[in-house]
Amino acid sequence: MEESSFDLPWPGAGRQFLLRPEVTFLNHGSFGATPRPVFERYQAWQRELEGEPVEFLGRRIRELLAEARAPLAEDLHTNPNDLVYVPNITFAVNIVARSLNLQPGDEVLATNHEYGASDRTWRFNCSKKGAHYINQPIALPMTTVDDFIAQLWAGVTERTRVIFISHITSATALIFPVAEVCRRAREAGILTVIDAAHAPGQIDIHLDDLGADFYLANCHKWLCSPKGAGFLYARPDAQALLEPLVVSWGWESDIPSDSSFQDWFGWLGTDDPSAYLSVPAAIQFQQQHNWPAVRVECHRLAAWARERVADLTGMEHICPEDWFGQMCVLPLPTGTLDKLGTRLWDEYGIEIPHVRWNKSEFLRISIQAYNSVQDVERLLQALRLVLIAG
Repeated sequence: MEESSFDLPWPGAGRQFLLRPEVTFLNHGSFGATPRPVFERYQAWQRELEGEPVEFLGRRIRELLAEARAPLAEDLHTNPNDLVYVPNITFAVNIVARSLNLQPGDEVLATNHEYGASDRTWRFNCSKKGAHYINQPIALPMTTVDDFIAQLWAGVTERTRVIFISHITSATALIFPVAEVCRRAREAGILTVIDAAHAPGQIDIHLDDLGADFYLANCHKWLCSPKGAGFLYARPDAQALLEPLVVSWGWESDIPSDSSFQDWFGWLGTDDPSAYLSVPAAIQFQQQHNWPAVRVECHRLAAWARERVADLTGMEHICPEDWFGQMCVLPLPTGTLDKLGTRLWDEYGIEIPHVRWNKSEFLRISIQAYNSVQDVERLLQALRLVLIAG
C-alpha cells in the first residue's frame, strides 16, 4: 500500500485537536484527545456553572444530565434511563463489583487480557466475599470466534456467577466477540459485565441488542469527550442488583424520580459535571466529520503500520485484521523493550505505549483522525535506528 493512498478524512484534521505539534502522538488509546470545539464547549459549561453555581447545581442539574444522556443513548442504541454518567470506567467497575451479592466459593471469570485496574478491583472485592476471580488464559494468535469461545468456556464451572470481559482489550487491542459471550452466558444464568473502555467512538455499539447485563465505558477515549466522562449501562432487570458506591441525596430522595437507578447514581453531590455535559458536543463533532469514514481510514493506516513493523521485526501478527479497529499491537522480539527503554520518547518525541503481556512484548499503536502516514514513518525510522543500528 502506497503512502499516497492514505487521505486525511477532512482537510486540516490535525488542527482540530490541541495536541502539541512537535509530538508524534500514537497513543490516543490511553487518555484520548479532545477536539477544539468540544473543549471550547466544555469550558463554556464550566463558565456557566461558575456564573450561578446554586442555580446550576441546585436547580438545573438533573435536567441537564438528562439532556446530556439522550444523544449518548441514541448513539449507543439504548434508553437514556438505562445510562448514568460516571467519571471513568474504574468507578463503574467498582460500583458493579461491590454491589453483586457474591457468596463464598462463587467465581468471577475473566480473561488474562483484562485491564490491570479492573483486575485489582475484582480481586479486592472477591477476597472480601470469599469469592474467586479467575483470569482464564486466551492464547495468541487469535483467529476465530469459535476458538475464542472454546478457550473462554473452558473456565466456566458450576460456580461461575459473573463473566467480566473487555469489548476491546487494553494490552492486546483485540475486539472480543462479546455478543456471543453474552448470549451464552444468559443461557447459562451467568451475569455479564463488559469493560468497554475503548469501544465508544471506535466501533458501532447496539446496547439493546448486545445482551450485556452491565456495560461500562469511557467517553474520553475514542469518543473524544473531555477527560472524566464515562458511563455505566445496566439492563433494566439488572438495575436492582446495584447499590450506590457513594450514598448521597438520591438515596431516600426527597424528590424521587420513577427510576431509583437514576436517583442513586445520576448525581452524587458537588462536583464539576462539565465533562458529562460536553459528551453531546463530542458526538456531534464526530457526526459532522463523517466518523464512520474516519474510522475506516484510521483502521487502514493502523493495518499498514502493523505490516511495516512486522517487515522490520519478522514477528507474526497476533490476529487477523478484522479483530482490531483503530488500535493494534505490534509484536516485538523478546528483549526489545529493554533495548528501547524510553528512547522513542526521549530522543524522537514519539508517544506510544510499551506493553509487556504474558511474557510477550508489544508496542501498542493508536491511529486517530489527526494521525498521518508520516507519523508512522517517524516510528519506523526510529525503530530502525534503535533496533538495527543500535
